[in-house]
Amino acid sequence: MAKTLGLHILADLYGVDADKIDRVEDIRELLEGAVKYANLTKISSHYYQFQPHGATGVVLLAESHISIHTWPEHGIATVDVYTCGDSSKAYRAMDYIINTLQPSRIDKQVHDRGLIVESKSDQETEKLRSMLLKV
Repeated sequence: MAKTLGLHILADLYGVDADKIDRVEDIRELLEGAVKYANLTKISSHYYQFQPHGATGVVLLAESHISIHTWPEHGIATVDVYTCGDSSKAYRAMDYIINTLQPSRIDKQVHDRGLIVESKSDQETEKLRSMLLKV
């Protein structure tokens, strides 16, 4: 049996309102909101304002990271959400970003990361462990 350690979602968002992605303050609010909405654990963050347009930001998470790079003059934002553990948190963070930015087109890729192949004995040990925890 196999399992993965993380889920990595990459999205190119097109047709985004330039006013939503031009200023670093808006990017900060967007990413911090995604972290809270998805119930992720923020370690640190860094944001940068480009001149004359655009911003970039990254949030380091205990679970991994979220980043964004913007080109408001083209209505484009590229977003990267990578989490380990509960994959639903990666989807929640990405959904928050997409719902907030409301792009007209989304090109999205989803990748499982860190494939682990478990042996039969590992599976039996895990089954026994979960049975004991129920007692």
